[in-house]
Amino acid sequence: MAINQFCTALIQRDGPWWVGWIEEIPGVNSQGATREELLENLHSALQEALEMNRAEALAAAGEHYVEECIQA
Repeated sequence: MAINQFCTALIQRDGPWWVGWIEEIPGVNSQGATREELLENLHSALQEALEMNRAEALAAAGEHYVEECIQA
């Protein structure tokens, strides 16, 4: 089940690169040659992190669990 939510991208220019971090998820960061490339890279990094976190949570929960959507 997909959860639609927004995250905050902190971005800055660092010499020839654009670099950025997702504020709400530690470890999700990226860079790009352009601002647009950075945002695409951050989106990909965020999707991968969410998929990995979900897989880990499902593995830890085992067979019997209930999913609940909560608002941040």
